[in-house]
Amino acid sequence: MYNIALHIKSRDWIYILIIGVFFGMFMSSLGYILLEYPWLDGAFFGVILGFSITTFSLVFISYMNKNILPRLKEVYWLPLSIVFSFLSGFLGTMVGIYIAEFISIELIPAFREQIVIISILIGILTYIVGALLYRFVKMRNQKDVIDNEYIQSRLRSLETQLNPHFLFNALNSIAELIHHDKDKAEMAILKVSSFLRNTMNEQALLTLKDEIKNVGEYIELENIRFSDKIHLEITGEIPRWSVPKFSLQLIVENAIKHSFVSNKESLNIKLSFDMRHKIIKIENDGLAMQKKSFGVGLSNLNQRLELLCKGSLSVESLERSLFYIDLGECCENTNS
Repeated sequence: MYNIALHIKSRDWIYILIIGVFFGMFMSSLGYILLEYPWLDGAFFGVILGFSITTFSLVFISYMNKNILPRLKEVYWLPLSIVFSFLSGFLGTMVGIYIAEFISIELIPAFREQIVIISILIGILTYIVGALLYRFVKMRNQKDVIDNEYIQSRLRSLETQLNPHFLFNALNSIAELIHHDKDKAEMAILKVSSFLRNTMNEQALLTLKDEIKNVGEYIELENIRFSDKIHLEITGEIPRWSVPKFSLQLIVENAIKHSFVSNKESLNIKLSFDMRHKIIKIENDGLAMQKKSFGVGLSNLNQRLELLCKGSLSVESLERSLFYIDLGECCENTNS
């Protein structure tokens, strides 16, 4: 776990570099215009100065945050930050002036005659700007952590609603089975135990292969009650995708609950994959769906797809009970 006060993302440095270059170019051009020097030389000098100071800051601050401050007590962080920020501005200014002279950019005389004093002043200015950026980055990181904890909390809440949902249906099936066939009831309890063992890991995402394995065990469990009338057909090779835990199982459960008619010969559930658009298609040949809106279980699944994958769940055909799971880019680190 990174320290939120010390973590500066790569894209933050890119923004800082852009701001530094444009700020340097603008201020330098303005100074040259006021002193009646060629503004174009001022613009080039400002770009060099901004780039040089930002580069020194990137190297010094990154090294300090990664290798020095984590090993020290926080009481030493402020003085060290002042020293490293000042050095970034001081050395960046010195190097920037030498580079400008080397490539023959016209300089205001003060930059040559009082190079040390100007470098010291810019070093102090660099610390002040760095302190403001530090506050901004720390506040942004704190917000990211809070947002991530909120999302994880929502995911845990949604998953805790799924397990009782499954258990409720499974235990009802077993309770009914006990009156007809005690041996099958015992077997069903063992399968429930096996299914739960496979799903009791704390990961929010599973490989698609493992999720399909869970679906297979779930159908085996239901087939004890429905005399092997439920069939799962998989078309094509299983992609190496990650999916939210219980995602396919929930849709299969939904199909058995709403589309299967017990006096029907069978219920065929088909699973296929759109590799190009990263979509899982699930359909069945049972009763047609009546509406496209979701109940509690499918709404939960849709929310988990949004949170974990920036994906979605949709009904593409009521007649075929065809669901599309758009997987997007699944990642358990919801803060990325």
